[in-house]
Amino acid sequence: MQLKRLSFIKLIHFLFLFIPLFSFAQQGALRVKVLEAGSSDPVMGASVTLLNPTTKAPVLGRQTSTEGVALMSDVKTGRYILQISFVGMVDYLKDNVLIEAGKTLDLGTISLEEAGKEIGEVVVQGRVPELQLGIDKKVFDVSQSMVSAGGTAQDLLGNVPTLQMDADGSLSLRGSSVRILIDGKESAMAGSDVNKLLQSLPADAIAKVEIITNPSAKYDAEGQTGIVNIVLKKNIRTGLNGTANVTAGSYDTYNAGVTLNYRNNKFNYFGNYNFRRGNNPGENGGRTVELINGEETAASSITNTSAESFRKGMNNSFRLGADYYANDKTTFSLGGNMSIRDNKRGDDILYTFENQFNNLSNRVTRQKENDLGYDVTFDFKRTLKREGEELTANVTYGSDKEDGTNTFYQTYDVNSRESRRTSTTYEKGKNWNMQVDYVLPLGENHKFEAGYRSIIRNSDENQLSDTLLSNNNWGRDYRASNYFDMESGVHALYANYQRQLGSRFGVQVGLRAEDAYLKTKITGFDSLGAIGPTNNGRLDYFRLYPSVFLSYNVNQGGDKVQLSYSRRVQRPRGWQVNPFVSLSDELNIRQGNPNLLPEDIHSVELSFAKFYDTWNFVTSAYYRRVNDMIQPLQLGTDDPIANEYLAGRGNATFMRWENMGNRNSGGVEIVSKVNIFKWWDATANVNLFYLKVNPDKAFNLASREGFAWSSNLTTNVKFAKSTSLQLRGDYRTPMNTAQGKMHRMYGVDAAIRQDVLKGKGSLLFNVRDLFDSRRFSSESYLATRYMENYFRWSKRTVSLTFSYRFGLQDLSKNKRNHQESAPMEGEGGY
Repeated sequence: MQLKRLSFIKLIHFLFLFIPLFSFAQQGALRVKVLEAGSSDPVMGASVTLLNPTTKAPVLGRQTSTEGVALMSDVKTGRYILQISFVGMVDYLKDNVLIEAGKTLDLGTISLEEAGKEIGEVVVQGRVPELQLGIDKKVFDVSQSMVSAGGTAQDLLGNVPTLQMDADGSLSLRGSSVRILIDGKESAMAGSDVNKLLQSLPADAIAKVEIITNPSAKYDAEGQTGIVNIVLKKNIRTGLNGTANVTAGSYDTYNAGVTLNYRNNKFNYFGNYNFRRGNNPGENGGRTVELINGEETAASSITNTSAESFRKGMNNSFRLGADYYANDKTTFSLGGNMSIRDNKRGDDILYTFENQFNNLSNRVTRQKENDLGYDVTFDFKRTLKREGEELTANVTYGSDKEDGTNTFYQTYDVNSRESRRTSTTYEKGKNWNMQVDYVLPLGENHKFEAGYRSIIRNSDENQLSDTLLSNNNWGRDYRASNYFDMESGVHALYANYQRQLGSRFGVQVGLRAEDAYLKTKITGFDSLGAIGPTNNGRLDYFRLYPSVFLSYNVNQGGDKVQLSYSRRVQRPRGWQVNPFVSLSDELNIRQGNPNLLPEDIHSVELSFAKFYDTWNFVTSAYYRRVNDMIQPLQLGTDDPIANEYLAGRGNATFMRWENMGNRNSGGVEIVSKVNIFKWWDATANVNLFYLKVNPDKAFNLASREGFAWSSNLTTNVKFAKSTSLQLRGDYRTPMNTAQGKMHRMYGVDAAIRQDVLKGKGSLLFNVRDLFDSRRFSSESYLATRYMENYFRWSKRTVSLTFSYRFGLQDLSKNKRNHQESAPMEGEGGY
């Protein structure tokens, strides 16, 4: 290990030794003054943005000053679309804005109309594009997702094209797991399970979602199919402004939130508060059949289950922060997030036993958790001498604490037998994130990037379980009680070099070096309750993660072909390595595995992006190889640990996480946005893929392969200036798994919005799962058992949301000095 660390230090010196130098690109400038239509009053804090004419993606932005003036200097030469917007006013759009080298384009005065008034041909009512397509990155402005309003972050992510929610509530991309970040970092507020945070975080707190399917060496190497970055809302308008919303929905679901922002020339203060009281009723069930000589016979024991479930929760989330613009080159930011949650979950399960000694059984499960999570983050940004040369740094500390109580009560109709269990759980974790990034332009067509990042996590997870004994006294079940401590860390260095070779070809090569470790400590009890023994585990590994990107510009319109390769990793999560045996359901027992190895992933992708005036799309062909694949494995009585818990429990199942073998997958994905008319657009996604799983021989499982596809379609229709409709549908075909198959699933969401109060407010009515059809269902095939299962997170829900946007353009309107004030470099957030 010492040799590995010495090599790592040498690599650090090597990467930073060869930082070359050179010149920068030609630029021009732009000036515009924005007034209220029909008056001479300036509009302070209006967003002035230059957009790429083909992709419509923002390139550079500014806010207007107290006199309504926006001045952009150091704008790269070329043609752009100009967009000017302000709350309660109609967007202004201007095509073919030409920036020339060494010149300032003065557009003079432009007037914004109040929303709801008649407007001329030059000004059109616009909105932020819902989808910005890039060949290596897709950005979805989810603030436009009407079907997700009033829901959770989990609901919203399930409605983003290319993303899917799995049966366990986890997020997947192209059929595999994905790395989830919040504001570019792993969230410590989520504790060991980010899904819990997503299930309680209101969708209204999210501004946009970024998806990178094959990240370069600059990004974290973790995640099978890439990275999903959730960007929380943060306003940047000048003056005091904000939004407020309130939602009421079915099953006593309520949301409320407010976002405030105040900005002047030196400071930007921002904050928001969101409240959610949610209730998601669901259902699940299934059938387990004993196989005799591999077949179901008249003597086979059969267990049928049906259950009603609920997930209730209350979440209070806060966000506070400030940006300090020390000068035109240096910015400091300090912010914090806090989440206070309580969750209540429960199942009422009916078991019917055939050919077994018990005919019926009822089981009542109740779980209550109290969570407190927070993080504090500090950011530094410094623009250096060369245009585009930049140094950024971040330090984040986060903590999460969870206290839980689980109660289980099961009765049998034979001899009125009953079983009771109460478990108390405690989980505490803390995270440190430290990183430094440097960008050095080496000329107009090439640049160098380098950086360092460390992520250190610590978590303690304890469980104490008691059962009701035959003498009606409670006693500790030491088999299901333990203390589990885990520490993990990743120290990484990366370097990227980009260069445009002529007018069409481009290349980017990168290398990320990561030194990672995972330490576990498991403390159990002996049969008399004495603490011990303690088992310690440690996994250390140093890996290099190269990435290569080759691109070809087909024409001047932005059409591009890109071929990329990257190596990635998927590290086991806390619940996957915790050997604690979960007895929350005595007939469905689960266990983690502290001996799991990280997955080793190799990914190749060929993409083509095509842009038209009203239609654009990105199509990708991809291949992915996963070694040391981490999967839950259903075990039978031939496994010693499983047999210990399965004995005497009829058709109970036992699952443990294992490195099962390798998986090969490949496919074709298409994402497309079409503006059919000015009042009607549609976004579609189709993913066709082939999957083959090759289990290790030790598990005695046959290879599994199959073809599957999934698709979704979102369409927006604007009936009038203030009325719009959104529909979304999704479909997933059956798919083979390592020990069985998933069945098909489909659903439709709908929403309608009416703008009120001259465009500053809106009423939104939506229905999620309109036809009440979304249901996960599967089959599993074992040597001694056949299982069918179905599961629903939530039934059809209906909600009504009212939103109000407000803003005070100038807090000192009567005290203006009438001197033009040009905004500082960096304003606008682009």
